[in-house]
Amino acid sequence: MKYYKFIGIATCILLITACFLPWTYHADINENFSGFYSRNNEYGKPGKITVFFAVASILLIATNRIWAKRVHLFVTGLLVAFTIRNYIVFTTCYFGYCPERKYGLYLLLFSVVLMIVVAVLPDVKLDSKTDDRQPATND
Repeated sequence: MKYYKFIGIATCILLITACFLPWTYHADINENFSGFYSRNNEYGKPGKITVFFAVASILLIATNRIWAKRVHLFVTGLLVAFTIRNYIVFTTCYFGYCPERKYGLYLLLFSVVLMIVVAVLPDVKLDSKTDDRQPATND
């Protein structure tokens, strides 16, 4: 992938931006919930953990080591699981009322899908000296 670093860092910034946008609208209390706000802190502040994972991903994308690419895949997997958890928690119906999903939640899902694609397809260059595909010679 030629633009691996640019796409990865832009996706992380998009993910951080999505944490500040409204995720759901609750008409019964007339409030928007986001990654950093829920009434009486009922759902916690999942935006803090999401921003932590995004910053860790930026650092791992910028590092040109094979271990960083592997750790990035692990961190992105944790982020996908945490995003699925957030989606379920924020959109679950309660007392017969279902909150309205807003664009911030969809942007969050879209950016996490892009991050997993970036993590699965890293730009890795191997040295020709460490190529294990060469047949062994008996000299």
